[in-house]
Amino acid sequence: MAEPLSPALLALVLAAVVLDLAIGDPRRLPHPVVGMGAVIALLERAWNHGLPRARRIRGALMTALVVAGSALLAWAAIALLANLHPWLGWLAEGWLLASCLAIRGLRDAALSVAAPLARGDLPAARRALSLIVGRDTEGLDEGEVTRGAVETVAENTVDGITAPLLFAMLGGAPLAVAYKAVNTLDSMVGYRSERYRDFGRASARLDDAANWLPARLTALTLWLGACCLAVGRQALHTRSALAATRREAPRHPSPNSGWPEAMVANLLGVQLGGTNRYRGEISERARLGTPREPLGQAHIGAAIRLMHGGWLVFFILLAATVLLGETMS
Repeated sequence: MAEPLSPALLALVLAAVVLDLAIGDPRRLPHPVVGMGAVIALLERAWNHGLPRARRIRGALMTALVVAGSALLAWAAIALLANLHPWLGWLAEGWLLASCLAIRGLRDAALSVAAPLARGDLPAARRALSLIVGRDTEGLDEGEVTRGAVETVAENTVDGITAPLLFAMLGGAPLAVAYKAVNTLDSMVGYRSERYRDFGRASARLDDAANWLPARLTALTLWLGACCLAVGRQALHTRSALAATRREAPRHPSPNSGWPEAMVANLLGVQLGGTNRYRGEISERARLGTPREPLGQAHIGAAIRLMHGGWLVFFILLAATVLLGETMS
């Protein structure tokens, strides 16, 4: 395995980025997150019962087992294949790194909503949105469908791209896989509902801790990327976006999601947040950004381009850090 923060690991991460952009996550190939999800579901059914304190303890134990177990399995698989032949180890680590990224998948998911909107097929756009968000999508107008897609792109730029890149550079595939385990745990049990409030507490808090730095760095690189590119016909409000994001991001109920969402909203001059419905229950989210123009399907493409600019700047800064450290050593 390549050393952390080394040029060799940087080259491997770059290869993983290229692989993800080229093929994404083919359904015919096994994916580590599927296995993580199966284990989490099994343990949740077996352990999520009893008094609140017992649930919290078992939930913390599950979190530790899944995260450590995922990292250990990734390390063992790479080491075993490397013992057979060094190239097999490199290929295994590259594939695992690529499986932790979702650049193409996030783009394709957003485009699956934008395409029917561009055709005027609102029902199809609602159905496509329902596959990538947890909120109710029936009855949403074009603006609300667009809002759901833009928020998904903004939030998942961290979960699916920049955070895995950061952890990959710090610890190779094992640490990147461990991060995906944290992210998967949070998406499955990290809710404040009656069922998961106690059992998922450790998972939610670990996810908050893991994403604290990547979320804030991503907001910055989204802004830096926007300063370097023109997003189609959408005017970017770079001058005011940085200060507005620092002011608005803490309003979000998540300690991390507000940073990329507020930055994208302010760069595009739209407003994100508002009223969501989950299984008929109303949930009010803080409104982020100043609505200089109404949300429309063109903003989905603009958000995708911001996403690409953001992760590219993020990767360039990581690469510069590695190469500078190599030069100084």
